[in-house]
Amino acid sequence: MYVVEANTPVGTVAGTWEELPGASQFSFPEAHSGSLLQGRSQQSEIFGYKTESSRKALCVAGYILSCGALLLLFYWKPEWDVRANCIRCSLEEADVVLLRTTDEFQRYTWKKVTWIDLSTLVLPVGSNSGGPFVADKDSVLNRAVMKPQLKMRCIQVQKIRYIWDFSVKEFKKVGSLEDSNTCHSIHHKFGAGLTREEQAIRQLVCGPNAIEVEIRPIWKLLFKEILNPFYVFQAFTLTLWLSQGYIEYSVAIIILSIISVGLTVYNLTQQSTKLHELVEEHNKVQVTVCTKSWKELESCCLVPGDMFLLDGKKLALPCDAVLIDGSCIVNEGMLTGESIPVTKTALPFTESPMPWKTHSMEDYRRHILFCGTEVIQTKPTGGGPVRAVVLQTGFNTAKGELVRSILYPKPVNFRLYRDAFKFIIGLSVVGMFGFIYTVCVFVSHNVSTRVVAMALLLLTVAVPPAIPAALTAGTVYAQRRLKKKKIFCISPQRINICGQINLVCFDKTGTLTEDGLDLWGIIPAEGSRFQKIHKFPSNTPLPWGPVCGAMVSCHSLVVLDKKIQGDPLDLKMFEGTHWEVEDSSTAQDGALGICIVKPGPKASRAPVEGIAILHQFPFSSGLQRMSVVSQKIGEEQYDLYMKGAPETVSSFCRQDTVPDNFLKELNTYTSQGFRVIALAHKVMCVSVLPPREEAESGLVFLGLLVMENRLKQETKSVLQELAAARACLTAILAGDNLQTAVTVARNAGMVHTGSKVILVEANEPEGSAPASIAWRLAEGCKANTEDICANTEERITLEGETCNYHFAMNGKSYQVITKHFYSLLPKVLVNATVFARMSPGQKSSLIEEFQKLDYYVGMCGDGTNDCGALKAAHAGISLSEQEASVSSPFTSRTPSVRCVPELISREGRAALVSSFAVVKYLTLYGLIQFVGTALLFWQLQIFGNHQYLIQDVFITLLVCLTMSLTEAYPKLAPYRPPSQLISPPLLLSIILNVCFTTIMQTCGFLLVKQQPWYVALASQSSGAQSTVLSYEDTTLWPLCSINCIIVAFIFSKGKPFRKPIYTNYANLGKTFKPNCCSCLFQQFLCTPVVWRVYVLLMLLVTFCVSFFTEDVILQNKHLWLLLKAWFGYQSNSQYRKWQRVLQKDPSWPPVNTKDFAAKSTEAAYVNPTYENSDKD
Repeated sequence: MYVVEANTPVGTVAGTWEELPGASQFSFPEAHSGSLLQGRSQQSEIFGYKTESSRKALCVAGYILSCGALLLLFYWKPEWDVRANCIRCSLEEADVVLLRTTDEFQRYTWKKVTWIDLSTLVLPVGSNSGGPFVADKDSVLNRAVMKPQLKMRCIQVQKIRYIWDFSVKEFKKVGSLEDSNTCHSIHHKFGAGLTREEQAIRQLVCGPNAIEVEIRPIWKLLFKEILNPFYVFQAFTLTLWLSQGYIEYSVAIIILSIISVGLTVYNLTQQSTKLHELVEEHNKVQVTVCTKSWKELESCCLVPGDMFLLDGKKLALPCDAVLIDGSCIVNEGMLTGESIPVTKTALPFTESPMPWKTHSMEDYRRHILFCGTEVIQTKPTGGGPVRAVVLQTGFNTAKGELVRSILYPKPVNFRLYRDAFKFIIGLSVVGMFGFIYTVCVFVSHNVSTRVVAMALLLLTVAVPPAIPAALTAGTVYAQRRLKKKKIFCISPQRINICGQINLVCFDKTGTLTEDGLDLWGIIPAEGSRFQKIHKFPSNTPLPWGPVCGAMVSCHSLVVLDKKIQGDPLDLKMFEGTHWEVEDSSTAQDGALGICIVKPGPKASRAPVEGIAILHQFPFSSGLQRMSVVSQKIGEEQYDLYMKGAPETVSSFCRQDTVPDNFLKELNTYTSQGFRVIALAHKVMCVSVLPPREEAESGLVFLGLLVMENRLKQETKSVLQELAAARACLTAILAGDNLQTAVTVARNAGMVHTGSKVILVEANEPEGSAPASIAWRLAEGCKANTEDICANTEERITLEGETCNYHFAMNGKSYQVITKHFYSLLPKVLVNATVFARMSPGQKSSLIEEFQKLDYYVGMCGDGTNDCGALKAAHAGISLSEQEASVSSPFTSRTPSVRCVPELISREGRAALVSSFAVVKYLTLYGLIQFVGTALLFWQLQIFGNHQYLIQDVFITLLVCLTMSLTEAYPKLAPYRPPSQLISPPLLLSIILNVCFTTIMQTCGFLLVKQQPWYVALASQSSGAQSTVLSYEDTTLWPLCSINCIIVAFIFSKGKPFRKPIYTNYANLGKTFKPNCCSCLFQQFLCTPVVWRVYVLLMLLVTFCVSFFTEDVILQNKHLWLLLKAWFGYQSNSQYRKWQRVLQKDPSWPPVNTKDFAAKSTEAAYVNPTYENSDKD
């Protein structure tokens, strides 16, 4: 298959040649296939097909002749449907396209190619004669029109519309402005608004600007649920049972199925209703749009390129828009999970030839107003109003993408569900052998009247229909227990995955540490020397000076509802000065006036009445700094103040103002875990504000602001608990100095006492010098490489998951390693613990790289900038109560990391073990009943209807529905439960228990015939009861029934992952009481007391043997470890392989060395010649 180039635009379907297995045998049409990029993480292959009448007629005939069975098969297999009804063709000729996901699931869907007719619209002048349809000549709309018909071909996939670009033979996404637009072109093309004709064209092609979540009718949901293969098989089974007169059991199963389907449909309806209500309010917002004249429209009429006004009133944004004039403050809590006001600035009007996002680099988001966020205040510049251009509409927006991720979630790839399906297939094979056995037995006895019915009965007996329902019940119980602990789950399937988590990533601020920062002190600098520390709190207020001026003005605080709001760091810094912010809410129409700060009653005396903050260069994680332009009231000069990461701020200062011991002083505080911010200043004597790059130059270094971020009380104990459970710990620390992050990791217990921290510093190529990567020990870690390597080998050998050295790096180094040293990345990640200054995109990338190493990754964050990582992880846990938690599978209403061991190591492991137990039990139950029925068939006998009813409903169904009610064991085990059903211990458990039950039932079947009181069936009675009432039946039924209870007890193992079975009162009561009572009312033939004792002895022996085998042998972890060592078994997980490789590598880990990448390629190349930093 053709590989898409890295620069292929997102949302493109590129026509290509297809090369598939066996392709040489066929002649494929040109451009039959392509690649559909549905997003940055979703991709599908697309194939073109054309409907053929003769094939369609044959398929319709097949539907009729098969009574709908063929249609049902095509419903389950859409690719077969398309290939049966259509012939292959190029994408340009196709009227049907087949989509196949490129992930491991390879899911198929098909879509019809539809046409958009533009001939009914009033078109712009000149468009019919070859002129452009829209003013933007680069727009795909101009290249997608088929002339002279004036039509467009389009498909809609997961709410996104794509149109066919005839010039490049590709499907391209519509609903957003082209990313190729420059800053100048956005202002020039769309600054004055669209014409009405162009707006009508865009509206027809792009569709309405609405995020519509359909509340699907109940009958559709019901129909879809019933057509599930499981329910179809169940319908076949029930039909067979009803035809044989098993009315009571069939009615019971029908009632249970109706309840199960009803609950599923109800839950789906509730979810879609809630999601519909969540997004519907933003679909009907009134906005003022420019179409040669100002006009008020409903937001659903907006199209990409529209220019609309922000008049200062509070507005829930109905689209993604780029700000082109003025500035505003928005609440992005819906996206980030933190309701902190964010300042947005206008896109610069520059002549740069680069695309506008590239020009703004990582900070292009500061110009974008995202759909679903709320505009709080606006600030016009000059005489004009605040204006924005619609960037994306509908499901193309940020909120639309979030809703799409909920509507079309990423499939959960977990072995339990795949293995359970394999078990069902295996049981079906056993059932087929039973079918053949039954036919042979009945034919050999010359009984042909009911042979097919009996054979089908034995086939259905082997396959228990309750496996999916029982697994669902287990996750529902676990979900309910989590809810009691204030942990909410929107993806129940992931609860079982939590039981396998072996690596947990944490955000720092607000997660491992307290939400707020405490102001510890300020270290002013003067004359290129640091001065005496001013600590906080202090009886003496901070004296007036440039440092005080920076602290009172260099922030993005605003007054909302008579309360100062903004970033917690800004808030703490400002509160330390005892100054006050003047309330700007008195401005007309909610417009944002100039922010004025004045000294408060407790502030030190200042020679100024106040300071007016005139302009902000907002903070961004990419630039790691912010600055403001201010003016003292009553003075003419302007001041520029900057604050940010110390390394970044110092690079903008005149070097003669930066103290010589700057790095040493910085390391002194960061090594103690403090958060350090640098301040800088310069006087500006210009009347026109220069560009940011020019304004932020030649600054005077003012000093260091030291802030303390304490660990939460529970952090250390939780991390110790997880470490004891063999969960690897990795801290993702955003916004902090690397040394600070290392110190926090040490204090939290992630880096143990005596362990070495190796700092990894990678740099991009500079001039003729290639990219480089340096390795050095962190401060306080003095050891030679040989000691580290020797200790590493010992620790890896003994524990397998721990080491005595840890790598630490920042986001910049991680980016360089992924680009230039990718082959080193796995080696680094298996022992990496600390990541500092990571951007949101880098966090998501890091999670995915860990998953490539076969780690099961958990991510815990407070929602701020963590949404991507929370979605990417196997188990994302949000500590935020904002709407951003919708993107996370789990949300804790208590903002504490205590939820991590509760979810991952307790409930997750308990749910996983319960699911394994349920699958094992139901498998054994089917095989136990299969063996008993097969033995009775040998003499043309069968269990009675009521006997089947007792076994299936009062024993098995109640057991599998209550087995998962056992709660998690309070103490964490030092190892994880097995991750596969198809593993030697679990398979041996099933095989051995089947052997035990077969031996026991066969002995009972044969021994009863040897008793002196035994009478053959034919001489006892006649009629319908003759096939039920017999000594064989009287012996086998209690053996089968009580054996089911025995295996339920044995598989309900408690410690180390669950509480003991006697704590599950529901399971005990609902299993033993109905069974004991039912035995009293069964119609059995009278047997001597001695024989009944023999039956009990056989059951007792079976119990003892099964219990010993399961508990002493199969569940003996030490025994299996010895067997693995004896046979030389080694884990196939990628991270385990790398650990074994590194264990044997005497040169790893590198210390005090520097490597270079090859200049000619982007692949990692380690230079054998090291540059030893000790020589310097």
